Amino acid sequence: MAENDPGIEAWKEQTSAFDRVRSVAEAVAQPQSAAAIADEARVAENTARSHLERLVGMNVLLKTDREGTALYTPDPLYVRIRTLRELLDEYDHDGLIGLKEDLQERIETWRAEYDVDAPETLRERAGEAEQVEQTSEIRTTANEWELTRYRLTIVEDAIENYATYSRDDRATT
Repeated sequence: MAENDPGIEAWKEQTSAFDRVRSVAEAVAQPQSAAAIADEARVAENTARSHLERLVGMNVLLKTDREGTALYTPDPLYVRIRTLRELLDEYDHDGLIGLKEDLQERIETWRAEYDVDAPETLRERAGEAEQVEQTSEIRTTANEWELTRYRLTIVEDAIENYATYSRDDRATT
């Protein structure tokens, strides 16, 4: 987006620098430098670095060093716990069981459709595909399968620990 984009200007006016840095940093797929995050968050690099260090201290981000450059990425434990909380806020115990069934059904469908037991095996098949459309479809399915499998582990955790984790009186065992 261009710097004078009205959406960027509204985002800057309505969101604090800390919230913009956090939003950008939590969304990165690969570790990013403070400079890259600052650019995307539309803040000065020193401001971004300060906020990123605060987020590291809050266990929201992980900081690594690559050739003398600090890189930041979402802490997978924080992401997992946040997702777990969102699930518990959205679903009761029975709803979580229904969600588990839906996720299991998706995985079973992919197993049957592609005749493989895991997304890693499916990804290997993408390397053997002869048409770009087929390669893309298989890679997309493998990515969705990995994400679904991960989400299933969180749902199972929520079900298993519902009475402990739930914030309300809906908790049943």
